[in-house]
Amino acid sequence: MKVIFMGTPDFAVNTLEKIIEAGHEVMLVVTQPDKPKGRGNTMQFPPVKECAVSHGLEVFQPVKIREDASVEYLKKFAPDIIIVAAFGQILPKSILDLPKYGCINVHASLLPKYRGAAPIQWAVINGDEITGVTIMRMDVGLDTGDIIAKKQVRIAEDETGGSLFDKLAAVGAELCVETMQMLENKTATFTPQDNEASTHTKMISKELGDIDWKKPAVEIERLIRGLNPWPSAYTHLDNKAFKIWKARVVETDGAYAPGCICKVGKNTMVVQTGEGGLELLEVQLAGKKRMDAGSFLRGYPVAEGSFLQQ
Repeated sequence: MKVIFMGTPDFAVNTLEKIIEAGHEVMLVVTQPDKPKGRGNTMQFPPVKECAVSHGLEVFQPVKIREDASVEYLKKFAPDIIIVAAFGQILPKSILDLPKYGCINVHASLLPKYRGAAPIQWAVINGDEITGVTIMRMDVGLDTGDIIAKKQVRIAEDETGGSLFDKLAAVGAELCVETMQMLENKTATFTPQDNEASTHTKMISKELGDIDWKKPAVEIERLIRGLNPWPSAYTHLDNKAFKIWKARVVETDGAYAPGCICKVGKNTMVVQTGEGGLELLEVQLAGKKRMDAGSFLRGYPVAEGSFLQQ
């Protein structure tokens, strides 16, 4: 197939690599504009652009894909198919109708559940046992198109947003190439989504990671895993930002107020929550490296009965 590929983050790189590996002709890669990053505000390529450049592919980075000039530019390539994986912009009907086989999206949830942004993180935060990838034919709605293929993935008890991201990226890449084969062979089926069963997710923000210690320990532990590695869950210790990278739910007698560090040992510290306790296993104080709780406590003594602040 003659392919235009649209994607931006690491999640989309696997799919682009698999499409190239399968022998399809990737005529153009469309991604978001370069952005400044780091203390020096150095302009950095999106991961998909880095991949495209390494393969010698042409790259297009429109600020707005729906502008007439962008649409006309895409028309010049006369693609058989447009593959979209976490591109980051909504496509207009003029682009959706352009390719022979339509615009096909690799979405990291089992649609119609988790339409919208950040379905990977929310699956962990919400405590789901199963998630997966859906390949759909895009329409003008937000993740509302007909489903062509799905594949389930079990969420491990210690799953983080990062580890699930990697799993679904690999599954999505394989499933996308399989779907392209079905479309070529005319064996693909198109199943409308049940709109009444749909759920929507909101964008992940840094503020979401601010831990509310009045919530149950199980919910806080899931938040910590879901926001690892970005943007991370955090609290405050001695008025300093205190990131929590890994924790474990434990039982407490409930005699302490939420946020109280109710137990401190040589290698452990436990925080009382609104329901149960949370043993902090990996932490990072502002300006310090990420480390296990024992290493942290040896360099930064914490008093039992002191409080973490939201």
